[in-house]
Amino acid sequence: MILDWQSLTKEECAKKLGTNLKAGLTPAQVGERQNRFGPNELAQPKKKNLLLRFFAQFSDFMVIVLLVAAGISFATSFLQKDNDYIDSIIILAIVTVNAMMGLIQESRAEKAIEALKKLSSPHARVVRSGVETTIAASELVPGDLVILNAGDLVPADLRLTEAVNLKAEESALTGESLPSRKRADMTCSKSTPLGDRHNLLFSSSSIAAGHGSGIVTETGMDTQVGKIAHMISTQSAPQTPLQRKLAQTGRWLGIGALVICFIIFIMGLFQRVQPLEMFLIAISLAVAAIPEGLPAVVTIVLAIGVRRMAAKRSIVRRMPAVETLGSASVICSDKTGTLTQNRMTVVELRGSGGAIPIPSPQGDFLLNTASLCCNCTVSGGKIHGDPTEAAIVAAAPTDKNKLDEEYPRVLEIPFSSERKMMTTVHRLGGGRYRIITKGAPDILFTHSTGGAPRQNEEMASRALRVIGVAYKDVDFLPDPDENMENGLTFCGLIGMIDPPRPQVKPAVDLCRKAGIRPVMITGDHAATAAAIAKQLGIMEGKSRVITGAELDRTSQGELEKTIYDYAVFARVSPEHKVRIVRAFQSHGEVVAMTGDGVNDAPALRAADIGCAMGISGTDVAKAASDMILTDDNFATIVAAVREGRGIYENIRKTVHFLLSCNIGEILTVFVSFLLRLPTPLLAIQLLWVNLVTDSLPALALGVEPIDKQIMERRPVKPHESIFSGGMGYNILVEGCLIGAISLLAYSIGRIYFDVDPASPYIGRTMAFAVLSLSQIVHTFNMRSSRSVFEAGIFANPKLVLAAVICTALQAMVIVIKPLSVIFKTAVLTGHQWLIVVALSLIPLAVVELEKALTAHSGRRKNTHK
Repeated sequence: MILDWQSLTKEECAKKLGTNLKAGLTPAQVGERQNRFGPNELAQPKKKNLLLRFFAQFSDFMVIVLLVAAGISFATSFLQKDNDYIDSIIILAIVTVNAMMGLIQESRAEKAIEALKKLSSPHARVVRSGVETTIAASELVPGDLVILNAGDLVPADLRLTEAVNLKAEESALTGESLPSRKRADMTCSKSTPLGDRHNLLFSSSSIAAGHGSGIVTETGMDTQVGKIAHMISTQSAPQTPLQRKLAQTGRWLGIGALVICFIIFIMGLFQRVQPLEMFLIAISLAVAAIPEGLPAVVTIVLAIGVRRMAAKRSIVRRMPAVETLGSASVICSDKTGTLTQNRMTVVELRGSGGAIPIPSPQGDFLLNTASLCCNCTVSGGKIHGDPTEAAIVAAAPTDKNKLDEEYPRVLEIPFSSERKMMTTVHRLGGGRYRIITKGAPDILFTHSTGGAPRQNEEMASRALRVIGVAYKDVDFLPDPDENMENGLTFCGLIGMIDPPRPQVKPAVDLCRKAGIRPVMITGDHAATAAAIAKQLGIMEGKSRVITGAELDRTSQGELEKTIYDYAVFARVSPEHKVRIVRAFQSHGEVVAMTGDGVNDAPALRAADIGCAMGISGTDVAKAASDMILTDDNFATIVAAVREGRGIYENIRKTVHFLLSCNIGEILTVFVSFLLRLPTPLLAIQLLWVNLVTDSLPALALGVEPIDKQIMERRPVKPHESIFSGGMGYNILVEGCLIGAISLLAYSIGRIYFDVDPASPYIGRTMAFAVLSLSQIVHTFNMRSSRSVFEAGIFANPKLVLAAVICTALQAMVIVIKPLSVIFKTAVLTGHQWLIVVALSLIPLAVVELEKALTAHSGRRKNTHK
């Protein structure tokens, strides 16, 4: 392909690219070019092969120490010629299994993230064989005819074929802070700098204003952004704040564990335990004590949760948003399409003198005039475009295409949120032109003679969306830079209704229960917004409405003081939205903000959670967001908050479980050495317990069904410790309990069943079994703050399956003779197994008793209130 597209006219470009300026490419041409040019994507860095990723799992410090220990054990056995290599082989086997599990978890997380990338990838509107359609941007080929509107991301390098007041934001490529004005009817010299090529659009830039179309000239790595691809960083799964917090906790636990293990090692030497055996025990205990698998478990739990949210129409673009969702305390939502159905229908027309019948000559003229000033397109019997404009076009008695043909548009001043108006100019014939303006009635009244302010207020008070229409006929083609929107003749008001979504009212009620404040932020009239807000329960009691004009007269300090007085913010601009978000954040609120337009991007970035609309949202809004709602529904945000809370709660359960079990393992060995008892657990046994309990049960806890009462609690405070609410105390107590019953099993076996208490095979086996099985039982305690029987033992089938598998694995290394030789265990009798089972169930009984007492205490407090 040639590179100097700016020097060619649009007709010359179309000829060189073998495309049609109106109809675009044919399917045959598209297929051939997709094979020739490949997907419209930037080249991704090569991924590490499976073998390298597998060996990367061995880079953990404690794993390296364990491998060194295995090497020392092997070398010692070799030098002593005793052929006892079982310890080193088992250590290597367990480390390898751990590495394989880590690799599987990492691969699952990557697949989840890749799936999300595909779900949230940009799309493009193209014309192929004369039919407008939406495709994935990656499917574009040179010669495609692309349609662009304000807020769209430019999907490839384009030569403009049409540009109506088109401006593009190209700062990432050119460094220019202001949007660049674009024109289709010009050519530039071959040496023109990139920023001055006003007839071209570049991939990754965005449309700041206006609309237009263009022919794709370059795709993928051939685009300008492809040539500077080092500026585009590859998106990867970021480490979440929770993961960083857990990693820090793990480091402190690791340091403490290493200190304890060093003390145990020294004590073992004083007790004349073989140095190598003591070294292996100390290292194994350190590996068991440090929750090195915690970050991997957290990542996979987050990834599973994110996939689950995607299935429920919430695409999370950045994993930290999942944690933040659990803390959301304010949801600022747009009205149209999010709280309502976004299916506008014209139900009423009014003029200065009152109601205008539908149909009637005056009504037909009003609707046809308004339809001309709409950017909707009609093809195949379907209307494509803005919902408000689509309602006008649908209500107009004359077909939109016929109107456009009879009164061709020659000029346009596009709608903007600042002006709140749109103006078009149409050729009438005989050298005359008609200027048509539609927009917010209160703004339009200042530009026209006549008006109906009382009619407007009355319509708006009934939650109607009201559009004003005015026009004037002139004998010359007006200059858009001159003020041509004054002296208009008021034509009438069009009243439409967009009914609330049926799911929103229950969702708002759920927000109230969950301690979340729902807030409406809209560009609509104050009366319209208030009527809908009252209908949905957003505006209650003494809550008030404030308009953008009032916000302009209110300082940020004053707004922060009074922010809780308002439930509805009407007639607001993008700057106002940012101010509202900041005002709530000044009180420590965690704010979720919805948006769909390019002008919502600043507020989406300012909010703690930016939620872009998947249907009506522009690509710029989606790029600025943390989450995309594929159905544009407020109820989906609330459902996503519930999922976020559930994911955070499950991670807390996993942390609680792993740390309490690790403390139990440390105390079992540490206390026995303090009492100068023979080693209660061998290195192989400790590693096995770590493998059995830290894998499947921990992951199964991570997918625990969400507690039905989770939305009846207050939001999680963003800076609240993961150990808050007494969790740290519970971890310590439960760890001591697991350690105590393991030592009790050891003592019973050693004193009552072992022939030689100095070689406690039965006692060690019973401690080994109780330590492992009690932890498996303990996972059921973690499921809920309610009784496990009330929550339902089988409510989490994955946890039940994990418990069965891990129990079977633990029994196998004791019951099956070859395995018992490897793990140095004794085959237990039925009576001994009965003691093991009874002791292993103690954590369940104790925690159930504690839950019952807590519930009873809570009921008594509620009774005395």
